Amino acid sequence: MNVLLFGATGGLGRAIVQQAQGHHVTAFSRAENGDVTVDRQAVANAVRGQDAVISALGRGNSLRSEQLMSRAMDVILPAMQREGVRRLIVTSAFGVGESFYEAPLLAKIFFRTALRHIYADKAIADDFVRRSGLDWTLVYPTRLTDGPRTGSVRAGEHLELHGIPKISRADAAAFVVQQLTDPSWTGKTVIIST
Repeated sequence: MNVLLFGATGGLGRAIVQQAQGHHVTAFSRAENGDVTVDRQAVANAVRGQDAVISALGRGNSLRSEQLMSRAMDVILPAMQREGVRRLIVTSAFGVGESFYEAPLLAKIFFRTALRHIYADKAIADDFVRRSGLDWTLVYPTRLTDGPRTGSVRAGEHLELHGIPKISRADAAAFVVQQLTDPSWTGKTVIIST
């Protein structure tokens, strides 16, 4: 499958590239392709001929959103619609939108304080995705770690979680890649954790 990956240079993006054996992955990077939030023609050119698009975009360790996700989806979604590329997998974050209510108390406090701007932007972007008419899946990983792939991933629209739930980037990436060929979560939001 031909897959276009946004956010390939981040921790999760690199893990997705490693887990995507058997697929042809094209990485869209600012250095080589342009800015996903403004370069509409570059994004359209990259989307053309793909079978699916994955977004692993994020702000890394920054607590400033700079509206990255909503601005990026405002460019990516129309490009996919115009080019007839239907499959979209977006990694958002646990605690965004309705998943906030699934979070343990300490996590909720963190989401509402330190991450409030980042999460507000992600919520807007996720709403764009839901209204896009594409074959989307929104993946909400809990706290990402650099641990190894365990193959033990819990996935659901609702999960019972305690303390500070987490998942390795390797496990999250494997789940994301699996969605390329598994339609089970198409049109749904899925929380993943170990």
